[in-house]
Amino acid sequence: MKVLIASDIHGSAYWAERLVRAVEAEQPDRIVLLGDLLYHGPRNDLPREYDPKRVIPLLNGLADGGNLLADNLSFSDTSASISSWICMADYAELVDDGGRTLFLTHGHVFGAGFHNSVDNIPALAEGSAVVYGHTHVKVNEAVGARPGIWAFDPGSVSIPKDGSHSYGIYESGEVLESAFRHVVLEEA
Repeated sequence: MKVLIASDIHGSAYWAERLVRAVEAEQPDRIVLLGDLLYHGPRNDLPREYDPKRVIPLLNGLADGGNLLADNLSFSDTSASISSWICMADYAELVDDGGRTLFLTHGHVFGAGFHNSVDNIPALAEGSAVVYGHTHVKVNEAVGARPGIWAFDPGSVSIPKDGSHSYGIYESGEVLESAFRHVVLEEA
């Protein structure tokens, strides 16, 4: 199973278009959007080509893309009114074809404690991963205080705080340490 993971688009049509191209190139089995899709947020500057009305059909197009994208998940602030595929919950769990649990959340209620993220991981089986956004900083490492738990933050599609626009890829069947990777989005 190949999962494309993205977070923090924040209404940038420019970067949402690059994400759609990445989805087309990656051909994932599933897409997970971890939230902050449309609104730029009170603490952020406006992202490049801030245009939530252009972002909406781009993301809806991913949801309508056929069998590959049938199980999209998103945790969002204001997006529920524009898409039927949005999950307005604090978390969801995705179990891959090998039985590994990915605990999916935006990062404002649950998180792994890296880069000022919330330090709140629920009880998870060893070999599970907490997958979150919100911090705009890439993470791909073990959670020191929780042996056997992995943390992954794909960074931000549009407003990175670590200098590079990114998304993540998860591939089941790999050992946990190499199952996740970051992919940097390039400017046109």
